[in-house]
Amino acid sequence: MKILAGKFGGRLIKTSQKLKYRPTKSIIRKSIFDSLNNFCFNSVLDLFSGTGILGFEAASRGAQSVTFVENNLEAFRLLKINANHLSGPEYSFHKKDAFLFLKKSKKYDLVFADPPYLKYDLTKITETILEQLNKKGKFYLECEKNQSSFMDGVVRDYGRTRILYWENI
Repeated sequence: MKILAGKFGGRLIKTSQKLKYRPTKSIIRKSIFDSLNNFCFNSVLDLFSGTGILGFEAASRGAQSVTFVENNLEAFRLLKINANHLSGPEYSFHKKDAFLFLKKSKKYDLVFADPPYLKYDLTKITETILEQLNKKGKFYLECEKNQSSFMDGVVRDYGRTRILYWENI
């Protein structure tokens, strides 16, 4: 899997076919980051990180700090390996449940969440994250296309994937 643009553009990150994660497809990543033109998000949270591709894309475009939260041990190890080859921003890694992390978390400028489908209450995740967005911060939630919009989230569909997003104005 390749980072699309920025200072790490074209660089490969290691992934594992043995893991049951769903890396965000490049067309979705491109669309998200194109919508974030003039990237000015210093602190980024990649929740349910999996491959970490969204956090690494943000780092590549100038984020000063990226926090990865992943509960799977093997995925967590790969995140750290990949970060060692993409130096520049400050990375922090948390191997724990997303809700436990969010209880003690700081505020962020940009948050990505791609929870396992049908495993979590998306409204509860969204409410919690929106409380932790800095002013002008944005939150992107990846889910199945049949997920209804809620809490006035803006919807973008890409094949079988739906992206909902919010901005803290």
